[in-house]
Amino acid sequence: MHCPFCNAEDTKVIDSRLVADGNQVRRRRECITCEERFTTFESAELLMPRLIKQKGAREPFNEDKLRAGMLKALEKRPVSLEQVDEAIGHICHRLRASGEREVPSKMVGELVMEELRKLDEVAYVRFASVYRSFKDLNEFREVIDSIEQGSKG
Repeated sequence: MHCPFCNAEDTKVIDSRLVADGNQVRRRRECITCEERFTTFESAELLMPRLIKQKGAREPFNEDKLRAGMLKALEKRPVSLEQVDEAIGHICHRLRASGEREVPSKMVGELVMEELRKLDEVAYVRFASVYRSFKDLNEFREVIDSIEQGSKG
C-alpha cells in the first residue's frame, strides 16, 4: 500500500478490525518513511448485476444513486447513516444473492421500499409516492392504510 502523504511503498499495519457486520476490514497503517498514519478499508469485490431499466436500457448498478435516492427520502428523518449503510448492504446482498447477471430496476425499487419501510414509515411513503408516481391523495391513503394494517397485525 502506497502512503497517501509521501507515496512511499512501505507501510505497516498497526491495527485491523472487522467492520460493516464483518464484510470489511478496517486497517490503521503507518508509513515507514514519513511516519504518517492513515486508514484503509478492505472488502471483497463482488460483481453486482446490471440493471434493466423500464424502457429496456441496461446500465451498471450504481450504489451512489441508490444511496442518494434513499437519503432524499430520509431527509430530516431520525435515521442514522449507519442504518442507511446497513440497509444498502442488505439490498446489495440480496441483489448478489439472486445470482442473476441482470435484474430489472423495478426489483431494486421494491427492495428499497422494503428497507425504507423498516427504517422509517414517512421515508417509505415519500419514496413510494415518487417511485410509483402517485396521482392523487387516494394513492397516499392506500399506502398509509397498508402501513397501519401491517403494524396492527
